[in-house]
Amino acid sequence: MTEPRGPVDSSRIPRFAGPATFARLPRLDEVGHADVAVVGVPFDSGVSYRPGARFGPAAVREASRLLRPYHPGLDVSPFAQMQVADAGDIACNPFDIRDAVETVDEAASGLMEDGTKLVTVGGDHTIALPLLRAVARRHGPVALLHFDAHLDTWDTYFGAEYTHGTPFRRAVEEGILDTEALCHVGTRGPLYGKKDLEDDRRLGFGIVTSADVMRRGVDEVADALRQRIGGRPLYLSIDIDVLDPAHAPGTGTPEAGGLTSRELLEILRGLAGCDIVGADVVEVAPAYDHAEITSVAASHVAYDLIGLLALGKA
Repeated sequence: MTEPRGPVDSSRIPRFAGPATFARLPRLDEVGHADVAVVGVPFDSGVSYRPGARFGPAAVREASRLLRPYHPGLDVSPFAQMQVADAGDIACNPFDIRDAVETVDEAASGLMEDGTKLVTVGGDHTIALPLLRAVARRHGPVALLHFDAHLDTWDTYFGAEYTHGTPFRRAVEEGILDTEALCHVGTRGPLYGKKDLEDDRRLGFGIVTSADVMRRGVDEVADALRQRIGGRPLYLSIDIDVLDPAHAPGTGTPEAGGLTSRELLEILRGLAGCDIVGADVVEVAPAYDHAEITSVAASHVAYDLIGLLALGKA
């Protein structure tokens, strides 16, 4: 078996030099096949407030230059245990959301064709729907843990069915989610009405609010999530606005009272051993960021996701 090709050696080439692939990893076309591919989707035409997440993939890649090859929190060297590569960006139509959704679905399905798992960096949360379609085509209906300040199970905005606030309602309607194993984590903030929660419950979602995380602690929350998921194939969808604006100011719809970056990372690490089949990190809008706080957090989230996938492969 060929040894995986890892990141550029930062003891020989400074971190601030050279191409900004994720974690300074090789490009997919340089290695031919990857167990895990990091792919960007620079698309934000589905946002309802601040635009700018189309620049998220580039910002997260730039912030990921400081990542190192050994993850002590998970006791894993993901880039040595499997081939991880940067697959570049999926270029999709910024003027036609339906066309963009189809493009992301087709491109993700193509990347996954030979068994590659994707860690996708957005872009806005609209892209979760086509990514889930591609994953479900391969694995059947999947369990979902959705880390977000918001429910994203609303019906329409201005009559539009495909927006960053509707992907998981569409996914339930399309039968690509396992409705026995769905949960939001980190939700908070005002809603349009109590009916939002009633509709969400009817779709099959459980809710762990940011206040629940604060009161119950990360270990208890992670254990409860593992019990809800069981051994099902699991997709993780992480909106960076699950973090408090103090930890992620660079996002389109910030809400006060969120998780710390430490809480989010520790909950993710508590999912070690789950059958993760894909993941995304979305809604990084660097124009509203300060000192790369948000893109640094997102790069570490993506790195933890890769570490979890490496443990699964082992």
